Amino acid sequence: MSVAKKEYKRVTTKSLIDMKSRGEKISMLTAYDYTFSKLIDGAGIDVILVGDSASNVMAGHETTLPITLDQMIYHASSVVRGANRALVVVDLPFGSYQSDPKEALRSAIRIMKESGGHAVKLEGGKEIKESIKRILNAGIPVMGHLGLTPQSIYKFGSYTVRAKEDAEAEKLKQDALLLQKMGCFAIVLEKVPAKLAEEVAKSVSIPVIGIGAGSHVDGQVLVLHDVLGMTQGFHPRFLRRYANLYEDINSAVSRYVEDVKNINFPNEEESY
Repeated sequence: MSVAKKEYKRVTTKSLIDMKSRGEKISMLTAYDYTFSKLIDGAGIDVILVGDSASNVMAGHETTLPITLDQMIYHASSVVRGANRALVVVDLPFGSYQSDPKEALRSAIRIMKESGGHAVKLEGGKEIKESIKRILNAGIPVMGHLGLTPQSIYKFGSYTVRAKEDAEAEKLKQDALLLQKMGCFAIVLEKVPAKLAEEVAKSVSIPVIGIGAGSHVDGQVLVLHDVLGMTQGFHPRFLRRYANLYEDINSAVSRYVEDVKNINFPNEEESY
C-alpha cells in the first residue's frame, strides 16, 4: 500500500524520522558534483549522499580508501550548492575518525564548516562509539552504516553479503540499537540478508536505509552513476539500472567526432 508523499521545503533529519513514522519510504542517491546534485534534487530525491564512493566513481580507485578529507570537502561543497531541498549527508573518509575521537570531531567540523553539508556518515558500531559520541556532542547529526562497510574491505576480504552467520547478525542488531541510543538519526544497512534488515528496521525508531538489504526497510540508496548506467562491469543483484547513459554518451561523442572530422560541425547557423 502506497503512502501519500508529504512535500518538504527542505528535508531535515526530523523529516526522515517523520517519514518512517508515517510509513513513507525514503529515497537516497549519491552525487559528487553541482550538476548532478541539481538534477536529482529537482527530481525530488530526499537525501543526497556525498559518498566516499567518489574514490571509485570519480577518481578510478579500486577501493574507497584513498580519498582524502580535503577531496570529500570539495565534492560536498559542490553538491551543497546544487541542492535546494534534499538533506546532504557526507561520508567521513577512511582514516579521519577510526583511531582518535578528537580527530573524528575535527574531521566532522571541517566537513560541516567548509562544505555546508547537513550531516556526516560513519561506518561501524561499537568499535567507533567514542568518535560518534564526540561528533554528536558537538551538535553534528550522524548517520550510521552497518553490514558491509567498504572502508573495511581488506579486513573482510570480499564484497560478499555480511551477517549471514548468527554471531555477526547478533552484533549488527546490537550495534543498530547502540547507534539509535547514542543519537544517530538514521542507519545505512549494506548488503545483508533481507530478513535481518527487516528485523533491524522494526527494532529501531530511526530510519534504516538499505542497499542490497531488501525492501522491508525504510528507504533505499544507490550510487547515481550505477542507476544511470554510466558504469560498466558492475552487476550486483541489488542494482537496478534506470538508464543506459554509457551507450548514449558513447554514441553522442562518436557522432560529434565524426561531424568534426567531416566538417559538418559547425555549420553556417552555428557560426558567427
